[in-house]
Amino acid sequence: MTTLTATPAVRGTGVRHCFGDTVAVDGVDFDVAAGTVFGLLGPNGAGKTTTLRMITTLLPAPAGTIEVFGVDVARHKLAVRRLIGYVPQQLSADGALSGRENVALFARLFDVPRARRRHVVDAALESMGLSDVAERTARTYSGGMIRRLELAQALVNAPRLLVLDEPTIGLDPIARASVWERIIEVRAKTGMTVLVTTHYMDEADQYCDRIALMHRGRIRAIGTPAELKARSEEHTSELQSHHDL
Repeated sequence: MTTLTATPAVRGTGVRHCFGDTVAVDGVDFDVAAGTVFGLLGPNGAGKTTTLRMITTLLPAPAGTIEVFGVDVARHKLAVRRLIGYVPQQLSADGALSGRENVALFARLFDVPRARRRHVVDAALESMGLSDVAERTARTYSGGMIRRLELAQALVNAPRLLVLDEPTIGLDPIARASVWERIIEVRAKTGMTVLVTTHYMDEADQYCDRIALMHRGRIRAIGTPAELKARSEEHTSELQSHHDL
């Protein structure tokens, strides 16, 4: 089920961020349509993670504005955080806790009512295919299972926007496919928007409705996977024609 609304899930206008003299994000503009999977694609250092951290209120946007479902990120941080589920690039699950305890901890942090907490935790674990291993400590999980556990943590507040920073980095192809299968299943059931960074072109091509190509802090192109591939082929053809001359 995909639910599209007139208000974008995310709108960035003139967004800029610097670390000292280093410009990490250099005046980007983008809209993420509600109910879609939107990918930020680019090499390491392109500005993808910095952009996500501004959207999720973890970094300020010194220049420009960011809105999440029409809510200004700079002025209403708490309201924005209630709309978002976030899985950072760095592993965040506690290896000493069981899978269930990890998800229950996030349910408490998000103030899920006690009467509903058990059901919410069970549903999140089930959605990620972890019910059978919920009582095992997270340190016994494979890399792909850890990533699915972190997704379960991010789902306990029923987010309208799921933000994922390189969710499959370091995983083997089977684990990568398993993580994406769960993401797409949850998105289909809930209609939530997914914003993901990746440097895997095959993932962006297969799973994203739209892609923004980032390089050196700027968005170089935005479009559907088919549109961007067509542009790339045209550019390659032009270069080849010039070479043949």
